Amino acid sequence: MTPFSRRARGRLWGVLAWKDLDALFAAMLAKRGWHAWMLGEPPPAAPVAADALGPMLADLGALLRREHREDYCGIVYADDLADPTLVKVYDPGNLGSSCSHGAPGEHPPRWIFSLDRPEPLESHDPAPGGRLRWWHRLTGRAPAP
Repeated sequence: MTPFSRRARGRLWGVLAWKDLDALFAAMLAKRGWHAWMLGEPPPAAPVAADALGPMLADLGALLRREHREDYCGIVYADDLADPTLVKVYDPGNLGSSCSHGAPGEHPPRWIFSLDRPEPLESHDPAPGGRLRWWHRLTGRAPAP
């Protein structure tokens, strides 16, 4: 098992408060080499440019706060909240419910940030067109063929 797959399938800690999301993003910004991946798209071949990560996380944080209209976060998970190497972010527009089909853990995140180069994971739900356009604008990547 590779470091990425070990971390992606390992124990993660939930970000409950919005202020904790800000702290997690700050911890991410303190490191270089983050790969940003939207599941359903091919995994990125290279990390995000260091100067692009801050605006990307700011835009993602704004989207989460705008669309997850709760007084708590609860949709972001990291392998270590203070010293992260892998972060999973669930789409507030596609959270499902605890009563929905599938076993716990089968609902994939929408986005993964990893210091290890990501490898394909199964994604059962394609991203809506609006999310894809937003992601492509954010990352500067062309849509997958």
